[in-house]
Formats: sequence, C-alpha cells, structure tokens
Amino acid sequence: MGEFVRLEVDAETKVGTIRIERPPMNALSRQVWLEIEATAREAAQHDDVRAVVVWGGPKVFAAGADIKEFPNWDYHEVKRTGTVLQRALDTLARLPMVVIAAINGYALGGGCELALACDFRFIAENSKLGQPEILLGIIPGAGGTQRLPRLVGLSKAKELVLSGRMVDANEAPAIGLADAVFPADDVYAEAVEAAAKYAAGPYAIGLAKRAMEDGIEMPLDQALRLERDLFAECFATDDARIGIQSFIENGPGKAEFTGR
Repeated sequence: MGEFVRLEVDAETKVGTIRIERPPMNALSRQVWLEIEATAREAAQHDDVRAVVVWGGPKVFAAGADIKEFPNWDYHEVKRTGTVLQRALDTLARLPMVVIAAINGYALGGGCELALACDFRFIAENSKLGQPEILLGIIPGAGGTQRLPRLVGLSKAKELVLSGRMVDANEAPAIGLADAVFPADDVYAEAVEAAAKYAAGPYAIGLAKRAMEDGIEMPLDQALRLERDLFAECFATDDARIGIQSFIENGPGKAEFTGR
C-alpha cells in the first residue's frame, strides 16, 4: 500500500479498487505515478482480483499532473519522468482483466490519460475531461496523444488536444470518451457492479483483451495469427472445459467459471 494509492479488494465479488487519495485534487506527482504502477502490479498478482475499478473518490478523479514539480525539471529529467508515466499506464492497460475508471469531477491532463488507459469510463454527471496541457505550452506525455485518437478518432483528438478545452458529461459519450453517465453519488457503485459481472467471467476475458489491444497495432495477417494462438490457448483452460460442457448440457449463459 502506497501513501496515496492503495488496492482495496472485495473477496466476494473479486473486484479490486485502485483508490487514489491525494487531497484536494489528486494531483499526479511522480510518486503517485509510481504507486499506480505498483498497485496495478499488485492487482495482477492478487488471487482475489479478477476485475478492477480505478477511483479517485467522490469529489475528483484526478485533476492532472502536480504542476509544482515542473519548474525543477529539465529536458533529461522530463525524459526520465515520461518513462515513469508511460510505464505506469502501460502496466494498468495491460492488466489481464477488465479495468473501469469511475470518474467523479475532473479527469484532466494526466487524470484523463489515466482514464484512457482503462477499458471503460463510467463518469458522473458533473465530470469534466480533457487534455489541457497545450495551455501550459506543453503536450500530453502519458499517452494522451496516442490513446485519445484511438478512442475518439484523429480529428476529434486533434481538436481536443490543440485547444485544451474540457468535455462535459453530455459530450463525452457522444464522442466515445465515456461509456456511461450516472449521478455523482452512483458512479462508483455502478462501476463496481459492472466490474463484478466481468469478474465472474472466464479466463478468456484477458486473452480477448490481449488479442484486441495487441492486434490493433499489428498488420492484419500478424493480428490474425495472434488471435489463432490465443484461441488455441483458451482450450488449455478449465474455463473452456466448463463453458463448453455447460453449453451442451444447459444452453448458453449458465456456466460458472473459475478463472483458470
């Protein structure tokens, strides 16, 4: 458990919450990024975690980087820090399970990039998302120029990054930046409920996620070979045996998977 980031596990639902708590705005310092990486690795290794919710609490998800650190950075320090940021979010994005961002309030700059590294984004009605780095004379450095275009399209991503403007809860779902909108008091519970459904699913969820995320970066012929190999890997799992037998005996949707 870190000073600002911790993993909270519900052993019954198999949902782990990566809880960020650095009042008042959950500013993402270098230490916070390192703790996000460590907590994501902890979730990957935890026997009772089969889905993850990332939550900054009821007031704010993460309002961005800790700007007070910036005056002390030179070119070489920023290069080193950029590696830390991207490694943290790559670790989160590559978790072999569903990851849902539960967003209250602001998810700006690094906070938006943190949300982009998740599989789904559930946002509160009061949420504001965006990449305002351009207003400081810099650009996103934790994946915003890469994950955002892949999610909302290149033209819309350019408009958001180059203007630095914020997106509200009405616009975010329309452009694909959010998957669902809820009242502020409900967003975390809704994210946990959805995560629990994925947590009850088979080991194959992680393989399907890997096939899509790795495959989209490959030429089609290579991606199809990856899919073939991961499809074959499914048949080495207990879950495939359970799911196939359950389908034959009881029809679809009745299997109780073990996650192995």
